[in-house]
Amino acid sequence: MNLDSALWALGRGIGLVALLLLTVSLVLGVLARSGRPVGPIGRFGVTDLHRTAAMTAVGLVAVHVVSLLFDSYAQLRLVDLVVPFLGAYRPLWLGLGTLAIDVLLVVTIVSLLRQRVGPRVFRAVHLTTYALWPTALLHSLGTGTDAGSLAMNSFVALCVASVVAALGWRLAPSYAGRGRVRVERKVAA
Repeated sequence: MNLDSALWALGRGIGLVALLLLTVSLVLGVLARSGRPVGPIGRFGVTDLHRTAAMTAVGLVAVHVVSLLFDSYAQLRLVDLVVPFLGAYRPLWLGLGTLAIDVLLVVTIVSLLRQRVGPRVFRAVHLTTYALWPTALLHSLGTGTDAGSLAMNSFVALCVASVVAALGWRLAPSYAGRGRVRVERKVAA
């Protein structure tokens, strides 16, 4: 295996693990914000796991990008990391990855500055992860040599099913008013 093949394999593998961790982070974020019991580790434990998964994903995305910058097959340029849809290799799909990275950077910076930006700004920016995740997912579907393979499609289906299940659980009618009732009680007290 030559260096370019190794960099491509590293970049692709790390990208998939980063997508998995972004999925885990999104699911855990949905569960933590539900206001309901989420298992033996509790809401704060789930929140800690959410943050850990998110920050690990950010680190892996950085490795993903750097490894592909040095891969001559991927043909990434520095501008491709900032400005979407300019890439020589599958520009639409690469551009979606660039958009995902741009949003990921903003969410990460605002999350790290959460105490300084305040809860409204933090929440507004944090909600963009609902756009970040499908953008990253689409990027993974359209790039790489395994795009369209059974393994890749199965992996993506698992990620989508996990997010849909978490959102379904959070939005289930049996839990619809619980979070609002708790907030109203705090305000009234």
